[in-house]
Amino acid sequence: MHRSLSDTIDAARGAAELQSYFLQTVTQRLGVKALNKTQADADRVRAEAQTLVEAAMPSGDGKLVRAWAEYVTDAAQRSVLTLDALRKWSDMNIETQDNGAPPEHVLMYDFEIVMEGKDLPEPSNYVLLRILPDGGQDIKPWKRPYVIIDPRAGHGPGIGGFKKESQVGVALADGHPVYFVTFRQMPQPGQTLAHVTRAEAAFLRKIRERHPDSPNPIVVGNCQGGWATAILAATNPDLAGPIVLNGAPMSYWSGKLGQDPMRYSAGVNGGTFLAQMASDLGGGIFDGAYLVDNFEKLNPGRNYFRKYYDLYATVDDGVDRFLDFEKWWGAFYCMTGDEIRWIVENLFVGNKLGQNTAQLEPGRPVDLKAIRAPIICFASHGDNITPVGQALNWIVDTYADEHEIEVLGQRILYLVHEDVGHLGIFVSSKIAKREHTEMASTLKTIEALAPGLYEIVIEDVQGEGHEKHFALSFARRTLKDVAAHSGLRRDEPAFAAVARASEAITEAYDTMVSPVLQATVTEDMGKIARDTHPMRLQRRAFGTSNPLMANVPAAAENVRNLRKPVAKDNPFLLAEQLTVDMIETSLNMMTSWREAMQEVTFFSIWGAPMAINYGIPRNIHRTRKRPEDLVSLPGVQDALARTGEGGFAEGLLRILILLANTRADVRQDRLARSAEILSETPPFHEMPPELRTKKIQEQTLIVEYGGERAIETLPQILTTGEDRMRALDTAKYIAGDPTEMEAATRAMIERIEGLLGPVAVPNAAQ
Repeated sequence: MHRSLSDTIDAARGAAELQSYFLQTVTQRLGVKALNKTQADADRVRAEAQTLVEAAMPSGDGKLVRAWAEYVTDAAQRSVLTLDALRKWSDMNIETQDNGAPPEHVLMYDFEIVMEGKDLPEPSNYVLLRILPDGGQDIKPWKRPYVIIDPRAGHGPGIGGFKKESQVGVALADGHPVYFVTFRQMPQPGQTLAHVTRAEAAFLRKIRERHPDSPNPIVVGNCQGGWATAILAATNPDLAGPIVLNGAPMSYWSGKLGQDPMRYSAGVNGGTFLAQMASDLGGGIFDGAYLVDNFEKLNPGRNYFRKYYDLYATVDDGVDRFLDFEKWWGAFYCMTGDEIRWIVENLFVGNKLGQNTAQLEPGRPVDLKAIRAPIICFASHGDNITPVGQALNWIVDTYADEHEIEVLGQRILYLVHEDVGHLGIFVSSKIAKREHTEMASTLKTIEALAPGLYEIVIEDVQGEGHEKHFALSFARRTLKDVAAHSGLRRDEPAFAAVARASEAITEAYDTMVSPVLQATVTEDMGKIARDTHPMRLQRRAFGTSNPLMANVPAAAENVRNLRKPVAKDNPFLLAEQLTVDMIETSLNMMTSWREAMQEVTFFSIWGAPMAINYGIPRNIHRTRKRPEDLVSLPGVQDALARTGEGGFAEGLLRILILLANTRADVRQDRLARSAEILSETPPFHEMPPELRTKKIQEQTLIVEYGGERAIETLPQILTTGEDRMRALDTAKYIAGDPTEMEAATRAMIERIEGLLGPVAVPNAAQ
């Protein structure tokens, strides 16, 4: 459509005002954020300084001289022990890398290999493991299996089974068979994301063969394993049971102004061609060390300084903890150039998964609306890797409204934590002990929920810390509720401009540079580039093979025999801690300034009116049905045509849904009773799960779109007094104590009782 000059001027003025809003908001929020952080650090440092002054007050009895001597001895001993810990660190990394970082290098559980992706028609480096239970755990083959898919983001697999109190541990403790989808360090030649998805689908088929009496497996995807799980479920909707997306980025443009720095990287660094260049320089292999390096740069104060000081400060009892984490963090895994290019172009920069324009391979689109398995999303406001908007906004972008979720028979639940960090979502023992344990309980009953969109609400909290206990409820939500977590999303057109510019730059790179590098760089040259990556060199530098480390083991053993830790109130130890905190505070301030400059630069370039206009062709949204048109869909019309048909099962389900609609939420105990009835009592216990799910969906549509007729036709499907009495008694049992019911729920029960009433049993003549 052709625009007039005045329209063009108005559009440019509006875009300029929007850029001004971006820059003003970013500057204000970053300023407040930096000020608050600096104030908190300053208060801590001030308190430490005061403690130091009090401890260092001269007493005239030589106490300060003795304190200095004790501190020097302690510092020297800690230095030797830290060198020995770094020697173990390097030896561990050298051994891990030289052995190809096998699956068992992080998993703390015994396992057996069930299936190798390399043996499939389209080979991949993925492997299916069955986790072996401890001696005292009773695993029941008929229970729904758990499948954990860990992220392939530069690190190795195994973080989901890193501790006893983990996703794996929770599932094993409850008697579920547990499988782990892992991967080897190097990809198979020619491997693509399509090959990986086919391998994961083959794994699920194998699990179904091994557990024919159990429902489809629960699939848990951590971080980037989450979008892999979503793609798997969308392209193979018949294979997965409920899927759990933990801290999984699905809408990469989302985030809030003044935070979430990772999403600005492509706009500042030039887009997707850098990943392609890294692959070409690696002989067709993309080194995962680049991704880990990017993660470390997010928090240099912690990753470049503090974690090593913490090792030095706690060297008497913290070495094993340091090595356990570094075993996972420092094992760098690789991808093919095709894999990282697909990820960057379709997810990181292109954001095509949420737009419904991603294709796993030519002619094979990935539509998240095709997922039929219930979905649970876990996100956190404390996660700076996967902001809440990135974890949830795909829901807003996929469905017309919450009613379409019901029409499709889908159940989507989300839980937003207030402060847990990214790794804490699937590593923290506290999270595993509380949220993941409750999630496991929820997954047993989720299919008894009526289709719709729900927020998992934590309530009735008792206790503190590890002893905290709580109950869950499932509150009905709208798409507006989901969108409220990420704000107005007015900045996303700027990312569309980055995506389009990235395509142009990459096309030029593919034409002029890539062919030269691919013809020049051999596989051996690529291996040399990987071996000399700074992240690897750092982790090999302190190895036993280094002549400078030859005397460290003996010196460390001698120090352990003579070890004399200094008192915690030693003034020189306090001065050391104060100095370290000041250094870390300075590094944090530098990081805040860097992030501020990066974000301001991003919006100065890509938030400009010309850039916004340039990005319009990529700022697309999937075409969705109008909410008022949903009633005309064939599935809805078919359900409405059967409003007066059915029997006891249909009648009870309709009553339960009518009662559920009178409440704003569903308590976990009610859902558990509902799941008990719908799985263990006739006629439901003999139904295939698919048929039970279909009936729940049909009755949901009748209640949603049938109006008064959904209630008035109950006597037509509950025709006998026995069925009516049984349906009412069962519904009351599930609803629970009448004194805890909302007034609307009690009123609905009374109305249904009055409608059904006592019915005489028909005689034979009738």
